[in-house]
Amino acid sequence: MKTITLLILNLSLLALFIFLLRKPGLLSYYFKGRWLLTWLSIAIITLMDELTSVFYAPAEAYRFIGVSAIFFIAFTAIFIHYMTTRLVEIAEILEHHKLIGGGVYSFSYLVLGPMVSFVAVASIMVDYTLTACLSAVSAVLNASSFFPLSQSAIIALVLVIIWGVAGLNILGIRDNARFTFSIFIMAAFIFLNLIVSGIIGLDGDSIARLKEAVHQTHARLQTGSWIGTYEIFIASVASCVLAYSGVESVLQTAGLVRNWQETKKAYIFLAITVGLVTPVIAALALSANIDFAKHEGDLITYFGTLVNGVPFGMAVGALASFTLTMAVNTAFVASSELMERAAHRYGFLWLIATNRRQSLYRIHLLNAIFFSAIIFITQGRQMILADMYALGLIACFCINMGSLLIYRYFRGTKEVIHFNTSRLVTLVMWVVFVSCFVFLANKKPHGLILWATVTGMVLLGGFIIARKRAPEIKEIEKTDSEMEMILQLAQSSRPDLHIYFRRPWEEALSNPKDNEAYITFYSPRQGIPSKAASNHYRFPLIKTGLYQRMVAILKVVEYEMPESRIIVHFGWPMSSWLDRLSIGVMVFNLMRLPRIFPKFQFVINYLPRMNPS
Repeated sequence: MKTITLLILNLSLLALFIFLLRKPGLLSYYFKGRWLLTWLSIAIITLMDELTSVFYAPAEAYRFIGVSAIFFIAFTAIFIHYMTTRLVEIAEILEHHKLIGGGVYSFSYLVLGPMVSFVAVASIMVDYTLTACLSAVSAVLNASSFFPLSQSAIIALVLVIIWGVAGLNILGIRDNARFTFSIFIMAAFIFLNLIVSGIIGLDGDSIARLKEAVHQTHARLQTGSWIGTYEIFIASVASCVLAYSGVESVLQTAGLVRNWQETKKAYIFLAITVGLVTPVIAALALSANIDFAKHEGDLITYFGTLVNGVPFGMAVGALASFTLTMAVNTAFVASSELMERAAHRYGFLWLIATNRRQSLYRIHLLNAIFFSAIIFITQGRQMILADMYALGLIACFCINMGSLLIYRYFRGTKEVIHFNTSRLVTLVMWVVFVSCFVFLANKKPHGLILWATVTGMVLLGGFIIARKRAPEIKEIEKTDSEMEMILQLAQSSRPDLHIYFRRPWEEALSNPKDNEAYITFYSPRQGIPSKAASNHYRFPLIKTGLYQRMVAILKVVEYEMPESRIIVHFGWPMSSWLDRLSIGVMVFNLMRLPRIFPKFQFVINYLPRMNPS
């Protein structure tokens, strides 16, 4: 029965991969002067990172919450992969603003400004650094399951892996994608054989442990109070979130694909592969008759030995080493994209020079040096690295979800109509991630110290750089003069002077009159909007809010033109209250203007669009 089932499985997989490999443009294609990756390529690069979590995350979760890890690893899979719908939404928003790639850094920069974006850079770099280090260490530990090694030998092999992957990335992204896909083929065969063999080999004791996991989870959550239950829930999710590290890498590498739809396909692929494989393997391994204290570092490898013998266990160990090495590759690819965006924004063009294979070789070399330094500092201890890792991962999720909430609060969903998600669910996710961050910061001091240290250093360096090299400086220099507006209005012979406040994305003006001035406030981070007419004036929003900026402009008009009859126009708010609560705040502020400027006339009107005849 088992032999026939495995034979059918392997023949089916073989036919599938033969079919895929015969398709042209499966992994990459040439488009407008550069090589781009397909959604399958970036999905597999990230999948290698997520799949590697199978080899260390179940044991880490079991160490903290016991057999309940079986339930919470499955729940966290659903939660994290549903969260990726928000990352797809962010990808579309970034593409709308022509900010391709950069992930959490680009989005936090767009929404919250340079300072918060540097916190995002620090968090994501902690994440990628520890992805590389933890995966390299775990790769060697899984290999040492059959060949015991000294600590010095382990460190030496870890460094070999890091520098070998650096060399692979210097060869270029196309060769990288091909090599990663070959590892994916091997992973598909071994993982599916492991799952099917584990399911066939389930016995009464294993089923009893699965039932015990459900009963223990239920008992843990029965604390008698909502607060106590929530604390247990957060502690359990935070202990399992490491199993799904790397999901942000697809968003981070969006600059390697054609559009946001490719990102969406990649996340769907990850949800139906890693989202199923990880909890199933974790449940099978944690319900098996294994001494977890002795096999914390090679749990899945040893489980493979139990279900299919030593040769298959050695194959699982070899796969662990290969896939964990590919997780190091994911860290190199995603971190290079992150650093490339930051370097380009602040003019460090020497850092992003490429070789003839379009590889950011200087960034890859710097990453290899930095990753090696972390290995020496931690002496390659897996437990210390895992404690550090989870905090940076959760910090990235917090910044992404928080930035999305703020963006939707101020912009609604009118700007991006193709893909949007529930703001209420996003708020719930943000609360859960913030709670996990607080829990991990309290329980994992090593991670907190590393994250705080790196964040502080990046913030200090970023503040110094942003003051001198920020791209916003050039955008602010293009700003129109307030006195130009006053002089233009003063030249009009008409008794009434009209001031229109208009948004950057509104349509071009038609037949403006000499007694009209159109004002647009813009964010320097998004660039100055094009000038719609000679009497269209653009002013930046710096430090002060939109309402305070309006008041300042009107005070200038009041002081310079005391005898004129001023009529101030605002557009009619079209967004719904549920969609855009900030409309209510803005209207409330506008209601205060007549008291501040009693001589002005204020109008909020809606002008219908005229169909061209």
